[in-house]
Amino acid sequence: MLIKQRTEPVELKLLRFLNARMELSEKEKNIYLNLEKGFKGELWFDNWLENLSGEWLVLNDLLLESNNSVFQIDTLLITSEKIYLFEIKNYEGDFYIQGDKWYTISKSEIKNPIFQLERSGMLFRGLLQELGFSSPIESYLIFVNPDFFLYQTPLSLPIVSLAQLNRFKNKLIMNEGILKKRHSKFAEQLVSICLKESPYTRLPEYNYDQLERGVTCAYCYSLMDSLTEGEETIVCKECGGKENVISAILRSTEEFKLLFPDRKITTNEIFEWCKGVKSSRSIRRILSKKYELIKQGRSSYFEPNFSDTK
Repeated sequence: MLIKQRTEPVELKLLRFLNARMELSEKEKNIYLNLEKGFKGELWFDNWLENLSGEWLVLNDLLLESNNSVFQIDTLLITSEKIYLFEIKNYEGDFYIQGDKWYTISKSEIKNPIFQLERSGMLFRGLLQELGFSSPIESYLIFVNPDFFLYQTPLSLPIVSLAQLNRFKNKLIMNEGILKKRHSKFAEQLVSICLKESPYTRLPEYNYDQLERGVTCAYCYSLMDSLTEGEETIVCKECGGKENVISAILRSTEEFKLLFPDRKITTNEIFEWCKGVKSSRSIRRILSKKYELIKQGRSSYFEPNFSDTK
């Protein structure tokens, strides 16, 4: 049973928006691309786990704190006998291990993901003690990319590659049993204490004036051309993706709100932000579908309408 769904990280969303609208540095671009790739790998594993039949509780994307230290768990699987902690990696290419160091095949050293796994496991054990819950814990690195290979892997390391997942599935099924009420209460308790925002968000400095205007593609995230008044579909020249213009404008408004939480949503702001994709009158009508108009003469603006059920 899925207890906590995975949500797209805010850091990834913001970097995706900024990548389309400004020139990121090479370091910032690498952070963005790694986040995109990592999230896709996590979604792949979610789908794999969802297709397994078993009585267990699944919690995704947990941001927790123990002993004044913040840590993240990609996927937590609670069974009747054990708790499995999974760190999902979507590495691509050839890697090798020397001692406790990890390298790409071109001999560039990378962070040892085992250290990250061990830290999360240690802090999670401490959290269990704080919450008064007892259960054995097993932690694993899951590599989901078919083009990943790790040379010189010690047999003692808790690593599961894509080719090993089917056999690993049998291990999970063997530990399946009847869950008790205490398991459900513990899962709900974990969700209730999750942190809302990560303290490790890495974003470049940006301001409104330096960002390029326009509507980004919902599929490849590149900026799309404007429409002429009366057209109802916007088409991306890069990937050919199509989207209803109303949906595109509302999505762009959410993007604007996330990038600039202190700026008010007004007809003129969204008209400019979308680079005149529709007339001001049309923008106002579209915003009224989802937002509530706060009338203040020329300073009128829109706010989310939480009671809107349309």
